[in-house]
Amino acid sequence: MRKIIVAPDSFKGSLGARQVADIISEELLAACPDCRVVKLPLADGGEGSVETIIAATGGSIEEARILSPDDRQITAAFGITPDGKAVLEMAQSSGITRQIGLHPMTSSTYGFGQLILHALEMGLRDFYLCIGGSATTDGGCGMAAALGVEFLDESGRCFVPCGATLENISGMDVSSIDPRVSKSSFTVLCDVNNPLYGTNGAAHIYGPQKGASPQQVLALDRGLRHVSDIVVRVTGVDYSQIPGAGAAGGLGFGCLAMLGAHLASGIDTILHLCDFREHTKDADLIITGEGKLDAQSFAGKALSGVLHLAKDIPIVSICGINDCDESLLREHNLTVFETSDGIPIEESLRAPEKYLRIAAAKVGWLYR
Repeated sequence: MRKIIVAPDSFKGSLGARQVADIISEELLAACPDCRVVKLPLADGGEGSVETIIAATGGSIEEARILSPDDRQITAAFGITPDGKAVLEMAQSSGITRQIGLHPMTSSTYGFGQLILHALEMGLRDFYLCIGGSATTDGGCGMAAALGVEFLDESGRCFVPCGATLENISGMDVSSIDPRVSKSSFTVLCDVNNPLYGTNGAAHIYGPQKGASPQQVLALDRGLRHVSDIVVRVTGVDYSQIPGAGAAGGLGFGCLAMLGAHLASGIDTILHLCDFREHTKDADLIITGEGKLDAQSFAGKALSGVLHLAKDIPIVSICGINDCDESLLREHNLTVFETSDGIPIEESLRAPEKYLRIAAAKVGWLYR
């Protein structure tokens, strides 16, 4: 009996990781009824992390009413593990899919701060903060304001900064933050190592995909640099160059500076919680997957963690789009199946389940 591990990430915007794992597993068993399939849906700190962590550890999914990145009332889900750890997902509160349209200069992390506040009011003091999938580039200032940090303009008036107004901050009072924050522990799960600002920082690398024009990218980068200068002036500590400070539009920086958080690899943490190493000890094949396979997949995303732990086990990736050079795939001994193979990408996106089943069936018949 062959043992196959099915460990995909979500196909962002179309299928969740659990849906993907279920579909692949069904097609594998149809082609190879006598194989043993173990489903381990994954996430890397972005979309789907709450569902993945709660599925791996047990616990419950709760909901809270908060503000969206574009200032609308929405409902955000979060998790509580059996040992009382809160699992909060930025994509649920301040994610790019939680707003109407793109608002690179004004999208706010205020709702994420409200989500933290809600968990604190429930008595939770130990947190996983999953910060992928953001709509924002506010350096975490919105989150901090929701938790009580006061940002002052040159007239001494208190305001909630967004990307467009970061340079208007002339003072900051961190003593006003909710006192429960200092009695809590925050582990930030992220999948990037960017600094806060500069050519490899949050605005330059991720601003364009959030809708920022070249001029807006430059303005956002200046704002993030200015926030860092203010924090250094107030706290005496420069957090801006810590790897991951630029994650989620600088929310990594905000969590370091305002919450006393420490940053951790999202995929490494989640693989540990899923007991991935133990599950793969006697595996014959690992099937992973994601919406778009590209060079970033090998640097902090779910695939990179799977490759690190898989050792000599063959790995197949089922993806929507493969944007990798063949040399990179050969280097990692990775076999790839595209759901959009032979059809327009638009068609594969219109019926993602149909074409995922077709690709998974091909894998099943090849490896049966």
